[in-house]
Amino acid sequence: MSDNKFSHPRSYQYGDQHSGIALIMTGAVHGNEICGSLAIQRVINEINKGKLEIYNGSVTFLPVTNPLAYAKGERAGQRNLNRNLFPNPYPQNFEDHLANWLCPLLAQHDVLLDLHSFNAPGEPFVMVGPRNNDGPLEPFKHEEQERALARRLGVRRFVDGWLRTYGAGVQRRIGDSSELQTVLRYGMGTTEYMRSVGGYALTLECGQHDDPQAPEVAYRAILNTLAFLGMIDVPEPEPVAPEQMEALSMVAVYDKQHAGDTFSRNWSSFDPVRQGEEIGRRVDGTPVLAEFDGRILFPDAAAGANSEWYYLTRPNSSF
Repeated sequence: MSDNKFSHPRSYQYGDQHSGIALIMTGAVHGNEICGSLAIQRVINEINKGKLEIYNGSVTFLPVTNPLAYAKGERAGQRNLNRNLFPNPYPQNFEDHLANWLCPLLAQHDVLLDLHSFNAPGEPFVMVGPRNNDGPLEPFKHEEQERALARRLGVRRFVDGWLRTYGAGVQRRIGDSSELQTVLRYGMGTTEYMRSVGGYALTLECGQHDDPQAPEVAYRAILNTLAFLGMIDVPEPEPVAPEQMEALSMVAVYDKQHAGDTFSRNWSSFDPVRQGEEIGRRVDGTPVLAEFDGRILFPDAAAGANSEWYYLTRPNSSF
Protein backbone atom coordinates (compact mmCIF):
# COMPACT_ATOMS: atom_id res chain seq x y z
CA MET A 1 0.00 0.00 0.00
CA SER A 2 1.52 3.29 -1.04
CA ASP A 3 1.17 6.46 1.03
CA ASN A 4 -0.99 8.19 -1.57
CA LYS A 5 -3.65 5.46 -1.22
CA PHE A 6 -3.96 5.88 2.54
CA SER A 7 -6.88 8.01 3.68
CA HIS A 8 -6.73 8.89 7.36
CA PRO A 9 -9.79 8.73 9.63
CA ARG A 10 -12.02 11.73 10.08
CA SER A 11 -11.34 13.76 13.22
CA TYR A 12 -13.35 16.51 14.89
CA GLN A 13 -11.77 19.18 17.07
CA TYR A 14 -13.45 21.68 19.38
CA GLY A 15 -12.16 24.36 21.73
CA ASP A 16 -8.92 26.31 21.84
CA GLN A 17 -5.78 24.39 20.94
CA HIS A 18 -3.60 27.08 22.54
CA SER A 19 -4.98 27.09 26.08
CA GLY A 20 -5.83 24.45 28.65
CA ILE A 21 -5.65 20.68 28.38
CA ALA A 22 -5.60 18.97 24.99
CA LEU A 23 -7.77 15.84 25.19
CA ILE A 24 -8.27 13.15 22.55
CA MET A 25 -10.96 10.47 22.55
CA THR A 26 -10.88 7.42 20.29
CA GLY A 27 -13.50 4.87 19.26
CA ALA A 28 -13.31 1.77 17.07
CA VAL A 29 -9.58 1.21 17.40
CA HIS A 30 -10.91 -2.31 16.92
CA GLY A 31 -13.52 -2.26 14.18
CA ASN A 32 -16.08 -4.49 15.89
CA GLU A 33 -16.07 -2.37 19.06
CA ILE A 34 -18.50 0.38 18.15
CA CYS A 35 -19.87 1.57 21.50
CA GLY A 36 -17.28 4.34 21.62
CA SER A 37 -18.10 5.40 18.06
CA LEU A 38 -21.78 5.73 18.92
CA ALA A 39 -21.09 7.66 22.10
CA ILE A 40 -18.56 10.00 20.49
CA GLN A 41 -20.93 10.77 17.63
CA ARG A 42 -23.68 11.51 20.15
CA VAL A 43 -21.44 14.04 21.91
CA ILE A 44 -20.36 15.59 18.60
CA ASN A 45 -24.02 16.07 17.68
CA GLU A 46 -24.70 17.75 21.02
CA ILE A 47 -21.79 20.14 20.51
CA ASN A 48 -22.85 20.95 16.96
CA LYS A 49 -26.41 21.67 18.13
CA GLY A 50 -25.20 23.96 20.90
CA LYS A 51 -26.32 21.66 23.71
CA LEU A 52 -22.73 21.25 24.91
CA GLU A 53 -19.86 23.74 24.78
CA ILE A 54 -16.14 23.20 25.17
CA TYR A 55 -15.13 26.42 26.88
CA ASN A 56 -11.70 25.49 28.24
CA GLY A 57 -8.95 23.60 26.45
CA SER A 58 -9.52 21.48 23.36
CA VAL A 59 -10.84 18.05 22.54
CA THR A 60 -10.27 15.93 19.43
CA PHE A 61 -12.73 13.16 18.65
CA LEU A 62 -11.94 10.12 16.48
CA PRO A 63 -15.25 8.23 16.27
CA VAL A 64 -13.78 5.60 13.93
CA THR A 65 -10.05 5.29 14.48
CA ASN A 66 -9.59 2.23 12.23
CA PRO A 67 -11.92 2.72 9.26
CA LEU A 68 -10.82 -0.45 7.45
CA ALA A 69 -11.54 -2.69 10.43
CA TYR A 70 -14.79 -0.79 11.04
CA ALA A 71 -15.93 -1.29 7.44
CA LYS A 72 -15.21 -5.02 7.76
CA GLY A 73 -16.94 -5.22 11.14
CA GLU A 74 -13.89 -7.03 12.45
CA ARG A 75 -11.26 -6.48 15.12
CA ALA A 76 -8.50 -5.66 12.64
CA GLY A 77 -8.13 -4.44 9.10
CA GLN A 78 -4.85 -6.10 8.15
CA ARG A 79 -3.39 -6.39 11.67
CA ASN A 80 -4.26 -5.36 15.22
CA LEU A 81 -3.75 -1.59 15.41
CA ASN A 82 -3.55 -1.73 19.21
CA ARG A 83 -0.30 -3.70 19.19
CA ASN A 84 3.11 -2.57 17.97
CA LEU A 85 1.81 1.00 17.67
CA PHE A 86 4.84 3.00 16.56
CA PRO A 87 5.62 5.21 13.58
CA ASN A 88 6.99 2.92 10.89
CA PRO A 89 9.37 4.26 8.23
CA TYR A 90 8.57 1.24 6.02
CA PRO A 91 4.81 0.69 6.35
CA GLN A 92 3.69 -2.72 5.13
CA ASN A 93 -0.07 -2.66 5.73
CA PHE A 94 -3.02 -0.41 6.42
CA GLU A 95 -2.45 -0.27 10.17
CA ASP A 96 1.20 0.71 9.68
CA HIS A 97 0.08 3.70 7.60
CA LEU A 98 -2.59 4.47 10.16
CA ALA A 99 -0.02 4.40 12.97
CA ASN A 100 2.15 6.87 11.06
CA TRP A 101 -0.80 9.29 11.12
CA LEU A 102 -2.17 8.45 14.57
CA CYS A 103 1.03 8.52 16.64
CA PRO A 104 1.92 12.16 15.85
CA LEU A 105 -1.70 13.11 16.53
CA LEU A 106 -1.62 11.45 19.96
CA ALA A 107 1.65 13.24 20.73
CA GLN A 108 -0.07 16.60 20.22
CA HIS A 109 -2.39 15.90 23.16
CA ASP A 110 -2.08 15.60 26.94
CA VAL A 111 -4.77 13.04 27.77
CA LEU A 112 -6.34 10.09 25.92
CA LEU A 113 -9.59 8.25 26.63
CA ASP A 114 -9.76 5.14 24.44
CA LEU A 115 -13.19 3.45 24.31
CA HIS A 116 -13.39 -0.30 23.80
CA SER A 117 -15.65 -3.30 24.42
CA PHE A 118 -14.96 -6.99 24.93
CA ASN A 119 -16.10 -10.40 23.72
CA ALA A 120 -17.44 -12.37 26.70
CA PRO A 121 -20.12 -11.01 29.05
CA GLY A 122 -18.82 -8.92 31.92
CA GLU A 123 -18.96 -5.68 33.85
CA PRO A 124 -17.36 -2.51 32.42
CA PHE A 125 -13.92 -1.61 33.76
CA VAL A 126 -10.99 0.71 33.16
CA MET A 127 -7.40 -0.26 32.45
CA VAL A 128 -4.85 2.05 34.05
CA GLY A 129 -1.12 2.50 33.65
CA PRO A 130 1.80 1.89 35.98
CA ARG A 131 2.82 3.63 39.15
CA ASN A 132 5.21 6.57 38.72
CA ASN A 133 8.61 5.18 37.82
CA ASP A 134 11.72 5.84 35.73
CA GLY A 135 12.28 2.22 34.71
CA PRO A 136 13.06 1.01 31.19
CA LEU A 137 9.72 -0.66 30.40
CA GLU A 138 7.09 2.04 30.93
CA PRO A 139 8.45 5.17 32.64
CA PHE A 140 5.62 7.37 33.89
CA LYS A 141 5.00 10.51 35.95
CA HIS A 142 1.22 11.12 35.87
CA GLU A 143 -0.04 8.36 38.15
CA GLU A 144 -2.03 10.73 40.39
CA GLN A 145 -3.86 12.49 37.53
CA GLU A 146 -4.51 9.29 35.59
CA ARG A 147 -5.97 7.39 38.53
CA ALA A 148 -8.02 10.39 39.64
CA LEU A 149 -9.64 10.45 36.20
CA ALA A 150 -10.13 6.68 36.26
CA ARG A 151 -12.16 6.98 39.47
CA ARG A 152 -14.55 9.39 37.77
CA LEU A 153 -15.42 7.49 34.61
CA GLY A 154 -18.45 5.83 36.20
CA VAL A 155 -17.11 2.29 36.66
CA ARG A 156 -15.98 0.54 39.83
CA ARG A 157 -13.36 -1.92 38.54
CA PHE A 158 -9.75 -0.96 37.81
CA VAL A 159 -7.11 -3.20 36.21
CA ASP A 160 -3.39 -2.58 35.83
CA GLY A 161 -0.38 -4.62 34.70
CA TRP A 162 -1.18 -4.93 30.98
CA LEU A 163 2.18 -4.26 29.36
CA ARG A 164 4.33 -6.51 31.53
CA THR A 165 1.78 -9.37 31.47
CA TYR A 166 1.01 -9.30 27.77
CA GLY A 167 4.67 -8.88 26.90
CA ALA A 168 5.70 -11.84 29.03
CA GLY A 169 3.19 -13.97 27.14
CA VAL A 170 4.56 -12.86 23.78
CA GLN A 171 8.11 -13.53 24.91
CA ARG A 172 7.14 -17.06 25.94
CA ARG A 173 5.17 -17.60 22.74
CA ILE A 174 7.94 -16.69 20.33
CA GLY A 175 10.91 -17.69 22.50
CA ASP A 176 12.54 -14.26 22.24
CA SER A 177 15.19 -13.49 24.84
CA SER A 178 15.35 -9.72 24.17
CA GLU A 179 12.73 -9.04 26.83
CA LEU A 180 12.38 -5.26 26.80
CA GLN A 181 12.14 -4.79 23.04
CA THR A 182 9.82 -7.78 22.69
CA VAL A 183 7.43 -6.42 25.30
CA LEU A 184 7.49 -2.92 23.86
CA ARG A 185 7.02 -4.09 20.30
CA TYR A 186 4.06 -6.35 20.91
CA GLY A 187 2.41 -4.65 23.88
CA MET A 188 2.39 -1.02 22.71
CA GLY A 189 -1.12 0.27 21.99
CA THR A 190 -2.81 3.66 22.09
CA THR A 191 -2.55 4.24 25.83
CA GLU A 192 1.00 2.92 26.10
CA TYR A 193 2.08 5.16 23.23
CA MET A 194 0.37 8.16 24.80
CA ARG A 195 2.28 7.60 28.04
CA SER A 196 5.54 7.15 26.10
CA VAL A 197 5.24 10.67 24.66
CA GLY A 198 4.58 12.31 28.03
CA GLY A 199 0.80 12.18 28.41
CA TYR A 200 -1.54 9.97 30.37
CA ALA A 201 -4.27 7.68 29.11
CA LEU A 202 -7.04 5.26 30.02
CA THR A 203 -8.66 2.38 28.20
CA LEU A 204 -12.31 2.07 29.15
CA GLU A 205 -13.80 -1.34 28.44
CA CYS A 206 -17.47 -0.40 28.24
CA GLY A 207 -19.01 -3.89 28.29
CA GLN A 208 -19.66 -6.74 25.90
CA HIS A 209 -19.64 -5.83 22.21
CA ASP A 210 -23.41 -6.22 21.81
CA ASP A 211 -24.47 -4.92 25.22
CA PRO A 212 -27.01 -2.14 24.58
CA GLN A 213 -25.74 -0.37 27.70
CA ALA A 214 -22.14 -0.16 26.43
CA PRO A 215 -22.72 3.06 24.42
CA GLU A 216 -24.32 4.61 27.52
CA VAL A 217 -21.27 3.67 29.60
CA ALA A 218 -19.05 5.31 26.98
CA TYR A 219 -21.23 8.43 26.77
CA ARG A 220 -21.25 8.90 30.53
CA ALA A 221 -17.47 8.48 30.64
CA ILE A 222 -16.97 11.10 27.92
CA LEU A 223 -19.06 13.67 29.79
CA ASN A 224 -17.41 12.82 33.11
CA THR A 225 -13.96 13.24 31.55
CA LEU A 226 -14.84 16.61 30.04
CA ALA A 227 -16.27 17.73 33.37
CA PHE A 228 -13.37 16.46 35.48
CA LEU A 229 -10.83 18.20 33.24
CA GLY A 230 -12.80 21.45 33.49
CA MET A 231 -13.63 21.57 29.79
CA ILE A 232 -17.41 21.92 30.12
CA ASP A 233 -19.39 24.04 32.57
CA VAL A 234 -20.89 21.35 34.79
CA PRO A 235 -20.01 20.18 38.31
CA GLU A 236 -17.02 17.88 38.65
CA PRO A 237 -18.13 14.24 38.93
CA GLU A 238 -17.69 12.54 42.28
CA PRO A 239 -15.08 9.75 42.45
CA VAL A 240 -16.22 6.21 43.06
CA ALA A 241 -16.23 5.54 46.78
CA PRO A 242 -13.27 3.50 48.09
CA GLU A 243 -15.57 0.83 49.54
CA GLN A 244 -17.15 0.33 46.10
CA MET A 245 -13.87 -0.02 44.21
CA GLU A 246 -12.33 -3.29 43.09
CA ALA A 247 -8.72 -3.00 41.94
CA LEU A 248 -7.00 -5.90 40.20
CA SER A 249 -3.59 -6.53 38.67
CA MET A 250 -3.07 -8.69 35.61
CA VAL A 251 -0.65 -11.44 36.58
CA ALA A 252 -0.51 -14.03 33.81
CA VAL A 253 -1.78 -14.77 30.31
CA TYR A 254 -2.54 -18.31 29.14
CA ASP A 255 -2.51 -19.40 25.53
CA LYS A 256 -4.76 -21.63 23.51
CA GLN A 257 -2.19 -24.14 22.29
CA HIS A 258 -4.49 -25.96 19.86
CA ALA A 259 -7.73 -24.96 18.16
CA GLY A 260 -9.39 -27.89 19.92
CA ASP A 261 -8.62 -26.62 23.44
CA THR A 262 -11.92 -25.81 25.17
CA PHE A 263 -13.16 -24.05 28.28
CA SER A 264 -14.89 -26.15 30.90
CA ARG A 265 -17.66 -23.56 31.22
CA ASN A 266 -18.76 -20.28 29.64
CA TRP A 267 -16.45 -17.92 31.46
CA SER A 268 -17.09 -14.19 31.77
CA SER A 269 -14.56 -11.51 32.64
CA PHE A 270 -14.13 -11.18 36.42
CA ASP A 271 -15.55 -14.59 37.26
CA PRO A 272 -13.72 -15.74 40.42
CA VAL A 273 -11.48 -18.81 40.23
CA ARG A 274 -9.91 -20.85 43.01
CA GLN A 275 -6.45 -22.35 42.91
CA GLY A 276 -6.73 -25.80 41.32
CA GLU A 277 -10.12 -25.10 39.73
CA GLU A 278 -10.49 -26.44 36.21
CA ILE A 279 -10.67 -23.65 33.63
CA GLY A 280 -10.48 -25.76 30.49
CA ARG A 281 -9.03 -28.81 28.81
CA ARG A 282 -6.37 -29.25 26.18
CA VAL A 283 -7.29 -31.13 23.04
CA ASP A 284 -5.70 -34.29 24.50
CA GLY A 285 -7.89 -34.06 27.61
CA THR A 286 -5.28 -32.56 29.93
CA PRO A 287 -7.03 -30.24 32.41
CA VAL A 288 -5.99 -26.59 32.63
CA LEU A 289 -6.13 -25.54 36.28
CA ALA A 290 -6.02 -22.14 37.95
CA GLU A 291 -2.59 -21.55 39.45
CA PHE A 292 -3.88 -19.22 42.17
CA ASP A 293 -7.03 -17.60 43.54
CA GLY A 294 -8.10 -14.65 41.44
CA ARG A 295 -10.43 -13.53 38.68
CA ILE A 296 -10.42 -14.45 35.01
CA LEU A 297 -10.17 -11.68 32.41
CA PHE A 298 -10.74 -11.58 28.63
CA PRO A 299 -11.68 -15.26 28.21
CA ASP A 300 -11.86 -15.95 24.47
CA ALA A 301 -13.43 -19.28 23.52
CA ALA A 302 -12.93 -18.44 19.82
CA ALA A 303 -9.20 -17.74 20.15
CA GLY A 304 -6.96 -19.32 17.57
CA ALA A 305 -4.11 -21.69 18.29
CA ASN A 306 -1.02 -20.11 19.86
CA SER A 307 -2.87 -16.96 20.87
CA GLU A 308 -4.23 -15.43 24.07
CA TRP A 309 -6.95 -17.61 25.64
CA TYR A 310 -7.49 -15.90 29.00
CA TYR A 311 -5.78 -13.84 31.69
CA LEU A 312 -5.76 -14.21 35.45
CA THR A 313 -5.77 -11.27 37.85
CA ARG A 314 -5.16 -10.84 41.57
CA PRO A 315 -6.59 -8.21 43.94
CA ASN A 316 -4.50 -5.03 44.20
CA SER A 317 -4.88 -3.47 47.63
CA SER A 318 -2.62 -0.48 46.86
CA PHE A 319 -4.69 1.21 44.14
